[in-house]
Order: sequence, then structure tokens, then C-alpha cells
Amino acid sequence: MATPSATTTAPADAATARRPRSRWLRAAAALLCGALPALAFPAPSLWWTAYVSLVPWLLLLRTAPTNRRAALEGWLGGIGFMVAVHHWLLPSLHVFLVVLAALLGALWAPWGPLVRTLLGGSPGTRRSLAALALVPSGWLMVEVIRSWEQLGGPWGLLGAGQWQVPPALRLASLGGVWLVSLVIVGVNTALAQLIALRPARPVAVAALLVSALTVTAVWYAAPVPRPGGSARIAIVQPGTDGGPGARLARSETLTRQLAGRGVRLVVWGESSLTRDPADDPALAGRLAALSRSTGADLLVGVDAPRAGRPGVYKSAVLVGPDGPTGDRYAKMRLVPFGEAVPARPLLGWVTHVGKAAATDRMRGTHQVVMDLPAAHGLPIGPLVCFETAFPDMSRSLAADGARMLVAQSSTSSFQDSWAPAQHASLGALRAAETWRPMVHATLTGISAVYGPRGEPVGERLSTDRSAAAVYDVPLAHGTSPYTRLGDWPVYAAVAALVLAGAPVAVRRVRLRWTARARR
Repeated sequence: MATPSATTTAPADAATARRPRSRWLRAAAALLCGALPALAFPAPSLWWTAYVSLVPWLLLLRTAPTNRRAALEGWLGGIGFMVAVHHWLLPSLHVFLVVLAALLGALWAPWGPLVRTLLGGSPGTRRSLAALALVPSGWLMVEVIRSWEQLGGPWGLLGAGQWQVPPALRLASLGGVWLVSLVIVGVNTALAQLIALRPARPVAVAALLVSALTVTAVWYAAPVPRPGGSARIAIVQPGTDGGPGARLARSETLTRQLAGRGVRLVVWGESSLTRDPADDPALAGRLAALSRSTGADLLVGVDAPRAGRPGVYKSAVLVGPDGPTGDRYAKMRLVPFGEAVPARPLLGWVTHVGKAAATDRMRGTHQVVMDLPAAHGLPIGPLVCFETAFPDMSRSLAADGARMLVAQSSTSSFQDSWAPAQHASLGALRAAETWRPMVHATLTGISAVYGPRGEPVGERLSTDRSAAAVYDVPLAHGTSPYTRLGDWPVYAAVAALVLAGAPVAVRRVRLRWTARARR
């Protein structure tokens, strides 16, 4: 016959043994759940998964035993997300990618307890409604904070995975990529309620119906840009063969093939020149001859020092039939670690671990709108590479009068990864947000053009192509709501979180004062 101590100790020992195992399983699940949204981005481009991919993570967080555990699982999920979306950086950053993911993943730590508080237990109607507003708002705060250039910039924003979905692009014209992210997280939150929270199901069903009706109404009723003619431009993509000299020779050969085709602008990729034509008369003469033979202005990418100035700049330089016109733009937002190491005295050691920049590029000071003489003064807004990820930069150019956005890029270091497709997809969002067509020209692919609604124009030049492609780019008149109103979804999310959190903060302060008074 078993003693009382034996009968009570055995289950306790079993529970103790199960608890660590459960914690490790939940930790692994959090990492996996956080990685799932990456499927919506190129190259998989399973855009529809974005609307369900957060559900497993939400269901895990709502069942966390404590807020501290929810914060841990929020952080682990953030690590999984950052590694999955940026995994193509692994050959360059090696183990430092995991370090960066751990640092940035911490931004999701507060989101974990927020989800647990709003979705945990059996919430009533009021808490269910609050969850539909606050869970997406909390997610958006994470996206906004990590969009700071020094933290890596806005690469992999959840809404960016919808670049090929016309209704989502129409939403972007109203509130930018931020509004698309809010809607996606809202749908995931409603689905999580529908699956796990019986009392919240009526609210969840109503929320899904309202979301569907709202997107439909936006599709049919939201303003659209007015047609404004077209401009014939060409992209020259030299390909991967050879070094800078061979690349220049190939670019010249491809550009000469454009003669007689009515092109008004020829765009070369980022860093297509390693000498500045303003300081090299022979090179300037070669480029001017190309401009004369094609009847087009050339926008070339220069990665070189300038005479009389310290450091190296990455610049977009406009060249006409008489040589450089004087219009140039120096890249303002540099790729962290790739072009400039943040806090180099502290983090300079990463140059010994991966392919971080040995020296920092110099930073431009202001954005520039260039007028194209060959296209009757058509104003264009140049961006360089990484800058297409920042919604505010393209919005600023559109507000300053640019009628076409032109991005010069190079992702040749990540040729066989998801990076070229992810980068090219950003052009569709920036075009839809601003009602300005986007020309995305690269050295080695993927090059692409998008119309003022974010629609693809002409052929994409894949990473195995060396070609010159001509596009009749549709122009548009009008100012998009997002250009006019700015980041209003971000402000709305902040307001929602403040309004919800203020009473809680006041209540806690009162309790502390009451406790002190009783002492």
C-alpha cells in the first residue's frame, strides 16, 4: 500500500518534469511562429499567408502562463521573424545576424503581454473590441520603431508582402504601407478570436465582415490618379560578368542599342561608375556621346570620391549631351553595416566577423528633384537602393513635384537569394502610395517598372539577364491621400494605445499613492 507521501509526490515530480519540457517546446514554437509571416514576401510571394500567419503566434501568446513568459515568447517570435525575413544576410553577417535579430526581436517583447492581456482568458465584448484595435496598433509601433535607419530600416514591413494585390495597393494610397499592416494584423486577431474565444466569436465575425466591406468600398470609392501621358525610358542592366571596367563597357554597348527608339531617359544601376564624371573629363565625354547618340539623358550611379571633398559618396548623377548637367543626388540613408557601421568605435569588430563596410560612405544632406531636358523638363525624384524601403522619402519627392520616381540599386552581393525580388517589390508600394510611377534599375537584377497605381509595366529583368529594356511609363496627375495626409495610421495607433493605457497608468499611480499613505 502506497504511503500518502508517495501518492502526493509522484504527480508533483511528473509536473515538475513536464514544466521545463513545455517551456522549451513553447520557446521553439515561438521562434517558428514568428518566422511564418516571411512566406508572404518574395521569393515565396504567398501573399495570402499574411492574413493567417500571425494566428499561431497570437494563440501561443494568449496562453502564456504569465506576462513575463508572454514577453519572452514575443521576443523569441521577433527573433524568428527577423531571421526569416533577413536570412539572405547570413553569408555577409554570419553569426552577427542572429545577434541583430536578438536585439531587434526585443521590440516584440512588450507586444507579447499586450496580446496575452487582451486575448487571454474569456474576454467579453469590450475587451474583444479593444483587442481588434490595440493588438494591430502594438504591432505597428514595433514596425515604426524598427524602421529607424540605424536599427536596420523598414525592410520586411508586414504590409510590404501585399505588393502584387491591387486592393492592398489601393489601401496604401490612402495610408501607406502602415495602413496595410494594420488591416493584416486586425484580420489575424479576429481569426484568433474566432478559433479560440467562443465569447468573442460574434465580435470576430463582425470585424471580418467590416474589414471585407471596407476594403471593397475603398476599391470602388477611393480616389485614383488621373492619366497624365507617358514617358519613354530605358533601363540598362549590364549583368554580373566582370569588374567595374567590364561593367562600364557592357553598359555603354547596351546603351548604344537604344539609339533611334525615342527614349528620353536611360537609367543605369547603383554604383555603375567607380569614377565621378564631374572629375574625369574623358569619362564625361564618353557619357555625353551616349546621350547624344540616344537622344536621352542618362542617370548614372556613381560610387566614388569627389575632388576637394573627403570620403566616398554614392550618388545619382544626370548626364546630358554636353556632359554632367550639375544635377546630382547623394544617398542620404546608408545601409547599416553594409555602407556605414553604426557606432563604429563600439561595433567596428563586426568587420572581422562578416562583410561589413571597412569605411563608412559619406551621407547626403537633402533630397533632389531633377528636371529632364530631353523629356521637356519632366521632374524625377531619384532614390538610391535601400532608400526605396522608406515611405517618407518617396512621399517627400512626390510632394516636392516629382512626377516619376527613379531608384538605382545593386543587390549583386545577394544574387541567389530572396533579396533581389524583395527589393524590386518595394517599388510597387512606393508607386501606389504616391501615385507616381517607379523605375527600379539594378546592375544585376531584378529591374522592374511600376505604374502610378503600383501595377507592373512591361517586363522584369531577372537576375540572369544582361539587357537594355524600353518602357512607356504611364504618368499621372493628382496627389494621393497618403502624400497629402502622411502617416496618419501611425498617429491613430499611438492615440489608441495612449487612450487605452492612460486609465491603467492612472489607476496604478493611485494605488501606489494609497499604499504609501497607509504606511
